[in-house]
Formats: sequence, structure tokens, C-alpha cells
Amino acid sequence: MDNLFNLTMTYRRDSDVYIPYGWMEVLPQPQNFTIPPKSKLVAWVVSSWKSGSVRVKYYKELKKYIPVDVYGRHHSPLPWVKQLSMLSQYKFYLAFENSIHEDYITEKIWRNAFLTWAVPVVLGPPRKNYERYMPSDSFIHVNDFPSAQELAMFLHELDRNTTRYQSYFHWHSWLKPIQGFWWSFSFCKVCQVLQKKPVQFQTIPELSKWFKDGRNLTA
Repeated sequence: MDNLFNLTMTYRRDSDVYIPYGWMEVLPQPQNFTIPPKSKLVAWVVSSWKSGSVRVKYYKELKKYIPVDVYGRHHSPLPWVKQLSMLSQYKFYLAFENSIHEDYITEKIWRNAFLTWAVPVVLGPPRKNYERYMPSDSFIHVNDFPSAQELAMFLHELDRNTTRYQSYFHWHSWLKPIQGFWWSFSFCKVCQVLQKKPVQFQTIPELSKWFKDGRNLTA
């Protein structure tokens, strides 16, 4: 596929047409907020279950020290229309990506966690990559802990300490999470880029190399 495509359109920030899964918008003025009542602890919705994957291995270790309710294929059923209402009952959500790529931060955090007022526990690109898109105190990264056991201990501590748990929501007073990546939005972005981009011929000389350059990350 070398020298075949003229433009790239992906979740990668360095794409010609950048299509993120979500973003933060600054509110016109600070606002008060109320965290919905939470009656459950940790949830995870997963459709692609691969026993040898990094995220499944981490989950299996984590569940030894803290209960995790798992929904999706091969687990407890959770219809799409009921996802947000169900997940809003949980204090924490495992936003574990199925692949670890630069800028690959999907609806797992933008929709399943932020829109349900659950604190996301992320497994994906490094913390610094997440911090390009969201406040550093809006999520918990698995890399911040030497082991899954110590992460579980920290989550238990936050569960007992209301003030500390609520500190993960302070950003809501000036930021609003937006879930993106719908097709109409994508098509509009393409039109905008084509209208603004100078008229010139170009191709991506090594498409696979460009794409793989963003995959050389470790969790």
C-alpha cells in the first residue's frame, strides 16, 4: 500500500485528518457539579476477550485483590442502551485498551468512564500520552503502581476516603468531556482539511511504517 493513499485519517494526532475518540472542551465559566451516588466498586465492559492479552492478564491478577464486575461477550450481558445507567453505579471503570498505540485512547475512557462519572483506571499508552488530552488527576494509570495488588490497595483506599476519591472530579468544574468519532463528524473533518489544504499532489510513501511507528509502546 506504499504510495497509494494521499492522506491519513486516524486517531493519531499526526494524521493529516485527525479523528479523536474524544476530547475536553473548556466551559465558558466554572460550574458546580454533583457526583452521582455510587453503590458498586469496579466494572469492566469487554467484547474482545483474548486470554493471552496484556489487559486480560492484568485483570486476572487484579481480581485476586479487588472484586471486578465484568460485562460483555462471555460475561454478564449488558445491552448498549443500558450501559451508561449501569456503569454510573460504579466508582471505578477499567478503561483497558485492546492495543497499546500512541494516541489510541478510545470510547472506553471518553464514554464508559467519563460520561458515567466513574474514575477511569487506564491501561494503554504511557501516562504522558493521556495527559495530552485530559488532566493528570482525572484518571489512574496502571503504570503508576509496581503491581496489580498495590493498585487494588489504592482503589480500596479511595473507596474508604470520600474526599480523596472526589478529588478525581475537580476538573469537571471547568472542563466537559466530549465523545467523538461519529461518521458525520469524520466526513466534515475531511471536508475542512481539503478546503484548507494547499492544492498539491502527495502520497504516503510507507504507510505501514508510519502506522507502526505509533505502536512501539509498552504498557
